[in-house]
Amino acid sequence: MVDASTGTTKLDIARYYATVAPLLLPHLDQRPVALVRAPDGIAGALFFQKHLERITLPGVIQLDPALDPGHASLLEIDSLPGLMGAVQMNTLELHTWNARHDRIERPDRFVIDLDPGDGVPWDKVQEAALLTRTLLTELGFTPFLKTSGGKGLHVVTPIKRLHDWDTVKGFTKQLTEHLARLMPDRFSALSGPKNRVGKIYPDYLRNGRGATTVAAWSARARAGIGVSVPIGWDELAAVTGGAHWHLGNVEERLRVGAGPWAGYDKAAVSIGGPAKQLGAVRPRV
Repeated sequence: MVDASTGTTKLDIARYYATVAPLLLPHLDQRPVALVRAPDGIAGALFFQKHLERITLPGVIQLDPALDPGHASLLEIDSLPGLMGAVQMNTLELHTWNARHDRIERPDRFVIDLDPGDGVPWDKVQEAALLTRTLLTELGFTPFLKTSGGKGLHVVTPIKRLHDWDTVKGFTKQLTEHLARLMPDRFSALSGPKNRVGKIYPDYLRNGRGATTVAAWSARARAGIGVSVPIGWDELAAVTGGAHWHLGNVEERLRVGAGPWAGYDKAAVSIGGPAKQLGAVRPRV
C-alpha cells in the first residue's frame, strides 16, 4: 500500500505514470532528474536519490560523470521504459534541474516556490501568485504557473541560457527580497517556519546548481497523492489548493494537458535587462 488514506497501491502509481507519460516526459527531457522513492509507502522512510550507485533501473540513463565532477553520474529519464523502471523501484516523485544536460552550467528557467507559512489561507496564496506574476511581467518575463501537488504554487519562468547558476540564483534572491520589501505583510524573505507565520515565503533556493523542483505531472509522496499540474493564470481563481488535483481526480485534467503552458518554448528572455532594473547586473548570492 502506498497511501492508506486513499487506498492507493503501487499498481495505481504505475498506471498513472504510464497514462501521463506523454505529458510528463517533455518536462523531463534532457534534464537531470532526482527520484523520491517510498519503498514502504508514504508512511515509511522516503529516499531522495540523485545517483544510482549500487542499483540499476531499467531505462534510466546515467549521464556523463563530467557533468557533476566529484559525484556519481546524474540520472535522466527520457522514455516510458525509464519511467516504469523508476516506478518499479518505488519512485513516487520526479524532480528536475533548471538546466538541460547539453549546457548544464546555463539554466533555462527559474522557479519561485510560493510556500505558505502557518495560518495563511489559500486566497492569500492565490494573491501572492498574482503579485509575483505582476512583478515578473513588468520586468519583461512570461511566467507560467503550476500547482505544487502540496501546499503551494510554483511560478516557472523560462529564460535564455546566457547566465551561470550563481547569477540566476542571485537574481531570484533579489526578486524575492523585492517582493518582501514591497509587501512585508504578505511575504517573508526569510526561510524557516518562525519567519513566515501568516506569510508566504517565495523560495528562490530551487535555483541553485544541483537544486531541483518537482516536475509538472509528478505525483507527490503525501497523503492524498497530490499531483503537480500546469494551469493557466485565468484558472487560478477556481483552484482550491496546491493539491487541487490528485491521483483520484487528475484523469479528467489530462484532457486539458499542456494547453495552459502554450507558448512556453518561445517565451524565454535574458535576465540581463530585468537584473539592471532591479539594480544589479550580476547580483551576489
